[in-house]
Amino acid sequence: MTKRQNFDLTLGELRKQLIEMGGKVEEATERAVRSLKDGNLELAKEIIEKDAEINAMEERIDDIGTQLIATQQPVAKDLRRIIIAFRMASDLERMADLAVDIAKVTLRIGGEPLIKPLVDIPRMAEIAQQMTRDSIEAYVQENVDLAYRMAKMDDDVDHLHSQIMRELFGFMIENPKTVGQSMLLCFVSRYLERMADHATNIGESVVYLVRGKRPDLNA
Repeated sequence: MTKRQNFDLTLGELRKQLIEMGGKVEEATERAVRSLKDGNLELAKEIIEKDAEINAMEERIDDIGTQLIATQQPVAKDLRRIIIAFRMASDLERMADLAVDIAKVTLRIGGEPLIKPLVDIPRMAEIAQQMTRDSIEAYVQENVDLAYRMAKMDDDVDHLHSQIMRELFGFMIENPKTVGQSMLLCFVSRYLERMADHATNIGESVVYLVRGKRPDLNA
């Protein structure tokens, strides 16, 4: 096997790990919001317990990338592919942490009836999940157009976040007894907004990979 073939094989394993990690993050996001919507405390606990698996995947990606740099001494675009994989794994790990934070909100609410049916928060989660999927695909395909879609989707999440905040502050003004739960739901909205930002960061990294310049898709 030539040096290039070995590099490509190991880089393929790196991509495989990123795809798997992205899938785990997407699943954690969906399950976390479902636990909140359904008041499912056991599901929330499972999400928290499984976070260690995602942390281990980040470490695995770091190990593979470090091995590639040490043994293959890549340059130019090959080096960027590895460095961006490090950044992506870090963004994905933080997204998983935010899913854990949502699960913790479920536990803090403790199965009490929600002050309102959740509509916009699940919608935010769906967009964040799609962004996670698209960001990984953009990296694998080195697809700049797909990466730039992150900006539009992030705007949609920001709009929903603002709408949720206005609604919840209205609840708190009208009925002070809702303040505690309203604040917790504000946190959830903020966590999902941060998830979208991390997915957008990955989109920026893909543009940097392909074009050598990092744009600001959050602008």
